[in-house]
Amino acid sequence: MQLNHEENQFERKTFPITLVCDHIYFQQNIGSIFRISEAFGVEKIIFCGKDIPLNPRKINKTSRSTHLHVPHSVIEETHSLVNYLLKNDYELIALEITNSSKPLNEVIIPRSKKIALIIGSEINGIHQDLLSISNQIVHINMFGTNSSMNVAQATSIALYELTFKIC
Repeated sequence: MQLNHEENQFERKTFPITLVCDHIYFQQNIGSIFRISEAFGVEKIIFCGKDIPLNPRKINKTSRSTHLHVPHSVIEETHSLVNYLLKNDYELIALEITNSSKPLNEVIIPRSKKIALIIGSEINGIHQDLLSISNQIVHINMFGTNSSMNVAQATSIALYELTFKIC
């Protein structure tokens, strides 16, 4: 018998993971990112960019009100975000395909640091300034002809892997 929301047996947890969204503007993706972040116990979300469309009415369709439960903030400039991340001593993990990225399942989770998972814009990916400070750059192995996937779907896969390794 299928369980309803009140009957599920999942343990409520918050993980030491900050999701960093680099210039993500599509409202459906933003709503999905909130929902995924809440489901995987993300501590907080940082959006980087100007005029991020965080209008609750627009993102609620995909967020299912989870934007009310996940702390979030906006840092408008990339250089300010870089300074913030470095100052707070995160283990910076960028989700991007590069010439030096490694498969996501090879990510190493240090026990003594908080994690910042950096995800990139729907059009341009992760800004080079963020890639250059990342401790690890990981990608999701794909087997079709397409070389990318939707940012919200990729975030789901990455958060599953990270939380699995932290538990």
